[in-house]
Amino acid sequence: MGFKNPLAALFGRKEQKASAAAPLLVQWGAGQPRFTPRQYDQLAREAYQKNVIAYRCIRLVSQNAATVPWIVYRGKGENRTRLEDHPLKSLLENPNPMQGGAELFEALFGFYLIAGNSYLEAVGAAGAPPRELWTLRPDRMRVIPGKHGVPIAYRYQIGGEAMDFPVDALTGASAVLHLKSFHPLDDWYGMSPLESAAASIDQHNDAARWNAALLQAGGRPSGALVYKPVHPDGTATLTDEQRQALKSELEAFFQGPDNAGRPLVLEGGLDWRDMSLSPKDMDWLAGKDVSAREIALAFHVPPQLIGIEGSLTFANFEQARLALFDDAVIPLLDHVKDELNKWLCPAFGEDLSIGYDVDAIEAFAPRREKAWARICNADFMTVNEKRVALGLSPLEGGDVLPHAGGKA
Repeated sequence: MGFKNPLAALFGRKEQKASAAAPLLVQWGAGQPRFTPRQYDQLAREAYQKNVIAYRCIRLVSQNAATVPWIVYRGKGENRTRLEDHPLKSLLENPNPMQGGAELFEALFGFYLIAGNSYLEAVGAAGAPPRELWTLRPDRMRVIPGKHGVPIAYRYQIGGEAMDFPVDALTGASAVLHLKSFHPLDDWYGMSPLESAAASIDQHNDAARWNAALLQAGGRPSGALVYKPVHPDGTATLTDEQRQALKSELEAFFQGPDNAGRPLVLEGGLDWRDMSLSPKDMDWLAGKDVSAREIALAFHVPPQLIGIEGSLTFANFEQARLALFDDAVIPLLDHVKDELNKWLCPAFGEDLSIGYDVDAIEAFAPRREKAWARICNADFMTVNEKRVALGLSPLEGGDVLPHAGGKA
């Protein structure tokens, strides 16, 4: 099956050499859609919808990353200028009629954290910059591998309807941007953090279900009734009628949350034996906290931010917030920024680049204050050197070094 890319003129086409090992990536099934190694719907259902810890971690990272404003620059190095009014900046802030910029990128980051893959579609006329951006659900997307290590298309399928987005074999340009995390065993799809935390998520969900079942049947005795005949010559077994009557009485008067705590009245010959471990014996609460910490660890989220008590990793909440951005949010923003610069910027001009406003991150305020104080007190720097270090433009006459011991 052949694919033509009508957006080649939009994203540019440049000759480039192919990897010598790339053809080895497709041993069979070239041109056929490759299915994801994990079922996205199961990951989303068991983790995001049913597990409060995974839900909290994904929301923390995606929402905080989506609040950081994007910046459009023209030029490079010292000649780089920030553009406040540009079609690319407007597109990032208002990507489509149904979503604002923060909502679209929160969905983009959320898909990435749940599935390890996220897709962004650029909509526009051929040969013109895109006018809209839309996120596409990962479970509906299939990568169609090519013979040279580059997909020949992305197939988006809903029910029996499918649409192919062709990919330029030389440049990899396409109307669809595929964001994927590192996967050590797959050449076409990324690996979700939920995969490494799957066992912990199952344990945490099982603990929650066990607790719910315990509350719903809190009055049901957990153990066994042992019948011993009162008289030495009596039979050691109950008749069917006696067994059924005893079972019905237990269900009616001692089972269910409304009967919790009701004392069990035994007649002669009946003895109660506890056959279960208590939550204390099972160390249930501690085990649930361990699972929650492991889930948070997979997303680089400090335990303090998901409500786990007793964590000694961070001295206070402020440091935990700072660690969240350092370990989770900033790496995610860097990854998306690089992909947007490669995929989206060329459609608007060769001299443009996308960045994000670090100064808008409130968690970094204490760190910025310390950096500003060190720069302002640096006697070995001129006024203009200090201004450049702070991201400000130089001033006339500001290249004179202050006197030793003085302040500029």
